[in-house]
Amino acid sequence: MNWFGTLPGFTRTPAGLERVILRRLPRWLGQGTLVLAAPSLLARLWPWDGLASDVHSRITAIDIGVISLVVLYWTVALTVAIGAFIVMVMKGPAYVADAYPLPAPPPGGTSPREP
Repeated sequence: MNWFGTLPGFTRTPAGLERVILRRLPRWLGQGTLVLAAPSLLARLWPWDGLASDVHSRITAIDIGVISLVVLYWTVALTVAIGAFIVMVMKGPAYVADAYPLPAPPPGGTSPREP
């Protein structure tokens, strides 16, 4: 028994932008995370003036902003990856489903949805 029979006459759709996105996504995640984390790394190397508690609060504020931007970036990247995966699956072969007999039309020739 062929569990996954494809529809006859199916032609495979060529791969498009979704494959390019899925291939480049790991590199984009790594590079984007490094770019977004740069202010936090540079804040630790910057020669701050003032009290230690003020410097600590500034660096903490920068870290909170960077963490929120990185989480937002990962969320956007995940959303794009899910969309590209859905497009890739939708371009795949069409499979034959179980036969489902259509109901007979009601007497009078109108469909049940028409008034």
